[in-house]
Amino acid sequence: MPYAGDPAGLRAWAAKIGLPQVPDPARAAFLHSAPGIVFDASIPPEKYVVVSSDDGICATVTNQAEGSAVVTAVEDDLKLAGVQFRLAIERDDKQVGQIHNREYLATKNGRSWRILVATVKDPQGGQAMLTAAPE
Repeated sequence: MPYAGDPAGLRAWAAKIGLPQVPDPARAAFLHSAPGIVFDASIPPEKYVVVSSDDGICATVTNQAEGSAVVTAVEDDLKLAGVQFRLAIERDDKQVGQIHNREYLATKNGRSWRILVATVKDPQGGQAMLTAAPE
């Protein structure tokens, strides 16, 4: 959250903790061909990436997570960080029906974000993505 809208800050943090950059063609796939950098934050056996778009949108993606656990963790972490938030939209993705989206509006200390939590609807879990953009 502190790096949404601050690609230079996010990239400095990633370099400081030693996250390697993901090369093309995977980088382009995560960014949907937009300019930016993708970092490998995997913790075996799970895979994680941190996406830093040049326009300030940032995201984390994992290959395996259970939807309700992701939502609970995100909401608990926002509360713990003192971020005020409200659920603005909840619906299945219009293009990929197996994806469920929850969109939040969040604020703290005069900053505002739009947060999207996208999870697979399978009870066994699957890919999940958390995206934050400055409002």
